[in-house]
Amino acid sequence: MKIINGGVCAANGFLANAVHCGIRKNREKRDLSLIYSTVPASAAAVYTTNLVKGAPLVVTKAHLADGKAQAIICNSGNANTCNANGIAIATETCQLAAEALGIAPEDVVVASTGVIGQSMTIEPFAAGMKSLVAGLGDHSVLAAEGIMTTDTKVKEIAVEFMVGDTVCKLGGIAKGSGMIHPDMATMLVFLTTDCAITSQMLQKALSTDIQNTFNMVSVDGDTSTNDMVTILANGQAGNEMITQEGEAYGAFMKALNSVTVYLCRQIAADGEGATKLVECCVTGAQTQAVAKHVAKAVICSSLVKAAMFGADANWGRVLCAIGYSKQPVAVEKVNVYFQSAKGKICVCQNGAGLEFSEEKAKEILLEPEVTILVELQAGKDQAVAWGCDLTYDYVKINGDYRT
Repeated sequence: MKIINGGVCAANGFLANAVHCGIRKNREKRDLSLIYSTVPASAAAVYTTNLVKGAPLVVTKAHLADGKAQAIICNSGNANTCNANGIAIATETCQLAAEALGIAPEDVVVASTGVIGQSMTIEPFAAGMKSLVAGLGDHSVLAAEGIMTTDTKVKEIAVEFMVGDTVCKLGGIAKGSGMIHPDMATMLVFLTTDCAITSQMLQKALSTDIQNTFNMVSVDGDTSTNDMVTILANGQAGNEMITQEGEAYGAFMKALNSVTVYLCRQIAADGEGATKLVECCVTGAQTQAVAKHVAKAVICSSLVKAAMFGADANWGRVLCAIGYSKQPVAVEKVNVYFQSAKGKICVCQNGAGLEFSEEKAKEILLEPEVTILVELQAGKDQAVAWGCDLTYDYVKINGDYRT
C-alpha cells in the first residue's frame, strides 16, 4: 500500500468540483461541492448521535436505505439544521443535482455544514448547479475547499492497495475544525474507492473502523448536529466482489484505516485556534474499552489542553483526567511520558512524580505534534486518541462565529 495523489478523484470513475453559488457572503469562498461516480456505487454512511440532526442527514439516510448512491453534494456556510423548510431544501438539492447529472434523486447523498438555525433558500443551489456539474473533473482539492468552514487547511489523502492481484484505490476529503466530539463519526468525511465490495460489507467496514478512528477525536467536547462519514465504492478497479470477511476484506480494511487515521490527525491538528496536534497513546490496559476511555478523557481535558498550549509539563492534569475517566485503573501503577520530535521524557512513575528537566520537557512540548504516553501496566490492550491544544483563539473564533 502506498500514498498517492488525487484525493476523492484518485479512484477510477470519480470526478469532483466546487463553486461559489452564493450561500456564503464571501465570493472568494467556494460553498458548494460535488463528488460524482460515473457508475452507480455501493454506499455506506454513519451519522451523528446528537438528537438534533441536520435535515440533510435525514434525507441521506433515506436515500441510502438501498445501499446505493452515485453522487455526494455538500454546501458550506449554512448547516440546514433546525430550519422549518430544511427537509424540503435538502430534497430539492438532491433533485437539482440528479437532473443535472442524469441520475435518480435517491442516488444523491446530501450534506451541509455551517451555522445552525439560519434561514435557507434553494435559489443558490439552482443558480450554481449548472456550472458545478459542467466543471466536474480531477478536482478533489476544490471539493475539499468547498466544504471548509473554520478550517485553515484542505484535508485530503488517497492510497493505492492490492486486493488479490488487482490494484485498487481509496481516497477521502474531510472538513472539521470545531464542534468536534463525535459519538459515531465526526465532522464531514467523504470517501471514495474503486474497489468492488457489497454495500453490506462496506457498511460493516466503515462502522467497525470509526470506533478506533473518528470516534477517538475531540477538539472541544461538542458533538455536531451534522456529523457524517460517507463512502462510495464503484467497483471500477475490477477486483472480485468482496462479499464476506477474508483476505480481500482485510486488505480493504487496512487501506480504509490508513486513510481515516490520516484524516483524524489532520482534523485534530486543525482544531479551531490550535497550535499543535496532541495524541494520547494508552497501553497496558485491562481491556480496549478501558484504554479508549482513558485516552479520550486525557484528550478532552480542558486543563491538559491548556497545558499543552503553554508547553507546561503539568502531568498532574493527566493523572486527574485518568482518575475521572471512571475506569478500573490502578493509579499507583501509572506511568506518563511526554514525547515529540525533540525526544521523550518520563514525568510520572507508578502514579507519583519524579525529578525531570523542566527545560527538556518544555522543549518537547513546544513541538507542533506532541504525544502523551500513558502506561497502565494492567494488561495488553491499547488505544489512541487525537486532539489539540486549547488557545485564546478558540474563544475568539467561537465568540462571534455566527455574526
